[in-house]
Formats: sequence, C-alpha cells, structure tokens
Amino acid sequence: MVDETMPRPPLWRNSAIAFLSGGVTCLLGQFIKNLYVSLGFSTIEAANPTVATMILLAALLTGFGLYDRIARWTGAGTAIPVTGFANSMTAAAMEFKKEGLVLGVGAKMFSLAGTVIVFGVVTAFVAGLISAIL
Repeated sequence: MVDETMPRPPLWRNSAIAFLSGGVTCLLGQFIKNLYVSLGFSTIEAANPTVATMILLAALLTGFGLYDRIARWTGAGTAIPVTGFANSMTAAAMEFKKEGLVLGVGAKMFSLAGTVIVFGVVTAFVAGLISAIL
C-alpha cells in the first residue's frame, strides 16, 4: 500500500546526474594525474599518488561536512568511485572517535567499508584465477 502512494523517483534524472557527477570526479582525477605527470612522474607512476590525492580530498570534504551535501545531490556519482569509499571510512571514524582510538575509530572505521574490501578482494581473486586458467 505504501508503494502505491509513494511517488516514483525520477530514474532518468537521477541516472543522468550520477553519470555527470561521476564524470566530473573522473575529470578531476585526470587533472590531478596530469599534474603529477607534469611534475615528472610517468603515466603509470602517477596513478598511485592520484588515487591518494583523491582519497585525501574526499576525506577533507567529509571532515568539513561538504561531501554529504554533494552526495545528497549527486547520488551514486560520488558513492561509487574511490572517493565514496574514503567518505565512508572517514565518516565512520569521525562518528566513533568518542569511543576511543582502538575500540572506536579502529574497530568501527571498517564497519561499512569492510564489505567493500571483502568483495573487492574476492572479486580480484576470482578474476586472477580466471586469468591464470585462461
């Protein structure tokens, strides 16, 4: 009954916003990578500092309370990339810092992100296994 009275979310609009905001995130990442390349890194060497910079930016935006405002509007466009992963870990660490560094931050920081890590490792293992067999 509730499903009948609730308005349907604007699927095409939400998808377009997520696509465009994810593209802007990738564009920012490419700009940062090009910056590292211009500083003398090779294209391959620039990948790791680029990811680290994107994670740092997402953590800072989360700390200042801006990432949630952006994510409310952009949806999956900011949740799917590595920036969303950084946001989930930073937000959990900030939320549980009152419980202490070990039992609060250390234990709870991976509560949401732990599933992402587990499925990422399992998927990488399966892909590596398939690659080795074929």
